[in-house]
Amino acid sequence: MARVAVGGTFDPIHDGHLALLRRAFELSGDGEVVIGLTSDEMARSSRTRSVRNYEVREKNLRAVIKKCFGIDDVHITKITDQCGPSIYECFDFIVVSPETLPMAEKINRLRAKKNLPPLQISEIEYQMAQDKVRISSTRVSEGKIDRHGRVLVG
Repeated sequence: MARVAVGGTFDPIHDGHLALLRRAFELSGDGEVVIGLTSDEMARSSRTRSVRNYEVREKNLRAVIKKCFGIDDVHITKITDQCGPSIYECFDFIVVSPETLPMAEKINRLRAKKNLPPLQISEIEYQMAQDKVRISSTRVSEGKIDRHGRVLVG
């Protein structure tokens, strides 16, 4: 049993997010997955595109986790910075994409300063769209691809 951290904005939810979550649930066994969901302020501060509000994103995330993984009760916590509880709580793993790997490495440096053991970093590969470009929420929200990576416009 392991305690696993994963985080994101999850809007819109796509196959890349599902790969992150799948890996987190695999690593946890019968342990706990803690999903850090970005606050509205954090989600909007780094984007020019619109992002749904926290409550809607949390509801959508819970629905997807129930539908795709059969899990009714998942621990979702609001995060207001890129580290969330991972720099002070006990976790065994953190699941990241290549894009967020540098943040996981920073988290381990901050944990070391607090005399906490490092998190084992599990990096998943990008999920690629039909056009061989990675699936991203931005591309989905722009209508270029659907959440599974199928190309919608040429």
